Amino acid sequence: MKRSIKKAVLILAATVCTSVISAQKIAHISLDSLVSLMPETKTAKDVAQNYLKSLEGEIAKMTDEFQKKYSDYMAAGETMAELVRKTKEEELTQMQRRIEDFRGQAQQDYQKKYSELTAPIMDKAKKGIEVVAKEGGYKYVLDTSMGNVLYTEPADDILMLVKKKLDGMPLANIPGANGGGQTPVKKDTPQKTPPNPTKGK
Repeated sequence: MKRSIKKAVLILAATVCTSVISAQKIAHISLDSLVSLMPETKTAKDVAQNYLKSLEGEIAKMTDEFQKKYSDYMAAGETMAELVRKTKEEELTQMQRRIEDFRGQAQQDYQKKYSELTAPIMDKAKKGIEVVAKEGGYKYVLDTSMGNVLYTEPADDILMLVKKKLDGMPLANIPGANGGGQTPVKKDTPQKTPPNPTKGK
């Protein structure tokens, strides 16, 4: 008798849990697509591109200096004394090493800068998702841009709801973008990822 009661209670509990879970609303959104629609993204990429150009300009100056010294070394040829020749070779080797070190550091520095620029945008996007989720009564919001969702029950795509919500929020403050006074851009197409500072060097 006790076993029958216990079994009945377990079945009832399982049924209640299933009902609760099935009643929970689920939505999905492509976070990448949302971010690409935000005007701050264009601003951040412009700032990042300018920063990248400054790094590439420094590399170009260092390379030009190396090429000039190398040309002078080659022009002198056998006329240089042995000690002078060895000194010039060591200098050229050190310059070449400094350029390579700077390229590697520039790549890391650029990635760090880009992360700093996009952090406020991601924070704003996630805040918008949170607001829409609470307003719509959604218990879970899946990010389809990550490609990890292999199957899900029918759910609502809240991309445009969140985009509309973000349009009513102040622009995210992008570091180095004229005090955050960005001008909204009406482009809806995603921008290409800024180039790698070491590519093609």
